Amino acid sequence: MAITDHVDFETFMDGVKRRNPHQPEFTQAVQEVAQDIFEFMEDKEEYHSQQILRRIAEPDRVVSFRVCWEDDEGHIRVQRGWRVQNNNAIGPYKGGIRFHPSVTESVLKFLAFEQTFKNALTGLPMGGGKGGSNFNPKGKSDREVMRFCQSFMTELYRHIGADVDVPAGDIGVGGREIGYMFGQYKRITNQFTGVLTGKGMEYGGSMIRPEATGYGAVYFLQEMLKHRGDEVKGKTAVISGSGNVATHAAEKITQLGGKVVTMSDSGGFIHDPDGIDQDKINWIKAHKTHRRGRISEYADEFKGSTFHEGKRPWHVECDLALPCATQNELDADEARALVANGCIAVSEGANMPSTLEATHVFKDAKIMFAPGKAANAGGVAVSGLEMSQNSERRSWKEEELQQMLLDIMQGIHRRCISYGDQGNGYVDYVKGANIAGFKKVADAMLAFGVV
Repeated sequence: MAITDHVDFETFMDGVKRRNPHQPEFTQAVQEVAQDIFEFMEDKEEYHSQQILRRIAEPDRVVSFRVCWEDDEGHIRVQRGWRVQNNNAIGPYKGGIRFHPSVTESVLKFLAFEQTFKNALTGLPMGGGKGGSNFNPKGKSDREVMRFCQSFMTELYRHIGADVDVPAGDIGVGGREIGYMFGQYKRITNQFTGVLTGKGMEYGGSMIRPEATGYGAVYFLQEMLKHRGDEVKGKTAVISGSGNVATHAAEKITQLGGKVVTMSDSGGFIHDPDGIDQDKINWIKAHKTHRRGRISEYADEFKGSTFHEGKRPWHVECDLALPCATQNELDADEARALVANGCIAVSEGANMPSTLEATHVFKDAKIMFAPGKAANAGGVAVSGLEMSQNSERRSWKEEELQQMLLDIMQGIHRRCISYGDQGNGYVDYVKGANIAGFKKVADAMLAFGVV
């Protein structure tokens, strides 16, 4: 069989799994996209002959490096670091850096692959990348985190740049870590450029960047409901996570008149039937960010709420669900529980938080389901706007950025409908997002020839 012959979906996936052994997260991400793309490509010979999907599913490069640092006791510690540059057909590589013990090459390849389509959906000129380390910042002193970040950037700096690859924050990488890494990049290169996003306002950051992912997920949810003639107001929402994305999603749901009743962390979830209002959200932000506390302590602080150890919130009755914690946190049984309990819409604030089987449950039930590559694109959208502000040496006002974020999320919703409208009032947002993102990247790749 010639390499340009059409292959079927099963053959394609067999090849992906064979080339990427022991990388389940990455192969899951490719499968989730490919199952929609194959039907779309059926009559488009140029995509087959140019092996476009095969090329997108092979990162441009995966950089792996050793990170040595010294802890406060004087012990030498060794971690592993990566940067996955998946595709730069429409712009510089763009995607976060994650510091967490669960980080592996497979996880970062899946995130970089997803990021490629997510960034394309925003309409901004950004390619897809992701990076990180198995370093765990929890329990480390500021000086230890600083030493690790400086060592990490000493290896990474040669692979990134304002017009090459622009990392951002992610799990375990917030303003503190971005500051340390940016300082080291500036120290090594003697350049002050927009090489990282999520920076502090004092040195080139953008307003609303912390809020952007959570707000964006709710804006997309709002657009889905509006498309059905409905609204957030009066709806009950369950949210997982209690970090940056989750707290700001809760904040926006509350602002729009909805009621949030759950939040969680790795220890379990809290259920507050009275609703987690703005004052309670502010308490969670301070508790998690400044005191590095656990969500279980919420139940001690607020009467009427309960903590459910080792459990996830997906069995709580709700109208809306927003998984905002991490990948594969919502399985098929939990998806069935959500549907049975009357959930009408799910908006993914995290990256691939629903398992492949869970997404099929949502699609079979024909409830509104927004995949992460569409719903959580608000964060990278504002990162893209931060890049623009850095290039122009200017800062936009908060109200301008809020409107731009809303416009971008509405634009993503429109693109998803273009390819996902199934008739009879049902929109397959997964299919719509996959095809719209793929088409933009694929057409750019066709224009470049075989590179």
